[in-house]
Amino acid sequence: MHIPACETTELELIRFAPALEEANRPSPDYDSKRWLYVPNVYSEYRYILGTRGEHPLICIGINPSTAAPDRLDNTLKSVERVALYNGFDSFMMFNVYAQRATNPDDMELTYNAELHQENLKAFDYALSLDRGGAPAIWAAWGTIIEKRPYLPQCVQDMIQVGSARSAVWYSAGKRSKKGHPHHPLYLRKDSVLEPFDAQSYIAGLMDGQCGV
Repeated sequence: MHIPACETTELELIRFAPALEEANRPSPDYDSKRWLYVPNVYSEYRYILGTRGEHPLICIGINPSTAAPDRLDNTLKSVERVALYNGFDSFMMFNVYAQRATNPDDMELTYNAELHQENLKAFDYALSLDRGGAPAIWAAWGTIIEKRPYLPQCVQDMIQVGSARSAVWYSAGKRSKKGHPHHPLYLRKDSVLEPFDAQSYIAGLMDGQCGV
């Protein structure tokens, strides 16, 4: 379990660029040639966790839990299986909001704009790594997006970043009655990715919710 120790505004934030520089150096804790882990130490937030490759599937959850290189939780194990089944050579777990909290109810009530901006920089970098054409984004946050009113706006910002990179959005499994994309945890390993209209989905969601 990871319970946030404090509000992220109380932390000295490690910005994405220097964190990435550290993550690209050899690590005594894991194989940095196989894993991309930013920041590369366990902290109160995480920008990216995944394997390195030329055609990654970028899975988007709501917020990180305890997973780290060589210590994937069941959700990330499922993400890796689905990515490989759908023809990707690697996967990256990304999140709408970077604060670690095993229980989404423990996420901070007010979003940290600075952390969000650094998370968007990380997202743009993740998209830039695809060498196979249009980057593939797997929306996989389930109903947890309803936990905080700032989350839909965060997704909207990510959609804009993805559009600039000509990214293509997908979902897997049955969507909820409100159209939320299925969470990866209980998906079959042979689940097929299907096109997902992220912009129409988020516009409909924000119609009934206040943004940031």
